[in-house]
Amino acid sequence: MWLNTIYQALDPVALSIGPLVIRWYGIAYLLGFIATGAIMWQTIKHWKLRISFDDLLMVILGCAIGLLIGARLFYVVFYGAGYYLENPLEIIMLNHGGMSFHGGLIGAIVGGYISARYLNLSFVTLADLAAIGAPTGLFFGRIANFINGELWGKPTDLPWAVAFESGGGIFRHPSQLYEATLEGLVIFIILFAISRKLPPKPQGFFIGLFITLYGVFRFLIEFVRVPDAQLGYLFGFITMGQILSLPLIVIGIVILLVSRRWGFPQRDYTVYGSKE
Repeated sequence: MWLNTIYQALDPVALSIGPLVIRWYGIAYLLGFIATGAIMWQTIKHWKLRISFDDLLMVILGCAIGLLIGARLFYVVFYGAGYYLENPLEIIMLNHGGMSFHGGLIGAIVGGYISARYLNLSFVTLADLAAIGAPTGLFFGRIANFINGELWGKPTDLPWAVAFESGGGIFRHPSQLYEATLEGLVIFIILFAISRKLPPKPQGFFIGLFITLYGVFRFLIEFVRVPDAQLGYLFGFITMGQILSLPLIVIGIVILLVSRRWGFPQRDYTVYGSKE
């Protein structure tokens, strides 16, 4: 039995050439955007939509910019605990870590909406397409968290416990890998499998299911994940991650109900912006 034999001693720096430093976390973001875009493009062709590759690239760029801004701002506001008020220049230091999924989701939605309006594309269909590919980005991101030795879990004596140097050498739940599996692989497999069926599910189904599943999985994993040190447990029993996940579950369920009730088919261009 290999109980308490796993030590994480991975280097968060993937490549260093002089002043150039490439970290696994940055590579994870890049791979996530590439994988999401590839899956969106494949699904566009499978659904026989007329969205061009150039338009898709513009949408991905808009989502990426929104995601980075939203993820950073949410972390600063909800997880900063006043630190960034005293050190405002740290807000733009993305290489120092500190990104929030919940903020990234909102930022990506805003960036995607602006891009969709500019290109006269159907925003809800784009959101569904992005939802199918987005779990791959979550997977790479959580693997990068594991490599960085951050966001680890509570102490445990389970056979797969991992000791992180940053975690005091105590054997802990590898909560990053739990999240990579549930929020990444499991959600992707479910959404991708459903997206193969034709005709596709109505508008809003995929983004609604993605938000719901993420909220549920994140809420559950927080029970074995150590809360951010600067915040701890809020009200003595709940983490900030759980508080932010509860609205996602509610919003996701509402979107699913509306999607089922209205049943609008997936489409490419908006009614008034059709390129027919």
